[in-house]
Amino acid sequence: MKTNKIMDEIRSSISPGMKKQMELSVAIANRIYYILEAKGMSQKEFARMIGKTETEVSRWLSGTHNMTIATICKISDALEEDIIRVVGYSYGSTYDFEPEIAAEAVGER
Repeated sequence: MKTNKIMDEIRSSISPGMKKQMELSVAIANRIYYILEAKGMSQKEFARMIGKTETEVSRWLSGTHNMTIATICKISDALEEDIIRVVGYSYGSTYDFEPEIAAEAVGER
């Protein structure tokens, strides 16, 4: 995860729940950034692809923006890559499933 001194200081003074939210937001932003980089795509090209401004995409990639599930799905569809994955659920399956106990980062296949 990308960090800096100011963010480290902020993290040390917040609740565990808020800390987890921040870490997940940064992880999602890093995942999107990684996919863009792997595809050789600029933020500007990506913004055009999904009908957003480059400023908005830049905000997303800062890791401080609280994206909705709808936005994450739109990004995932546009990039043809998973951004997040629910453990134990297979896309396109029924909503009835037994959760697995596993820890898998989406980007580490």
